[in-house]
Amino acid sequence: MLIQQAAAEGAMLRLSKGRVAMKTNVGGVDKWLRIAVGLLLIVWAATRGPVWAWIGVVPLATGLFNFCPLYALLGFNTCKR
Repeated sequence: MLIQQAAAEGAMLRLSKGRVAMKTNVGGVDKWLRIAVGLLLIVWAATRGPVWAWIGVVPLATGLFNFCPLYALLGFNTCKR
């Protein structure tokens, strides 16, 4: 539990007035692949594909928001430094 909490705190930036923002950890080719795969899965699900294809919402969201909670937990970062 401590490891998860530390990873979560490491993925957030403290802003003024108590606001919190997430650090970006998805970028470059990773970002565009997530968006493309997410859109393809959603289109497939919407056109009589299997129900599980709606999981495409996850890679689409992580690509659009430039943040992946699993990457934060594992300490990965594909953004240019």
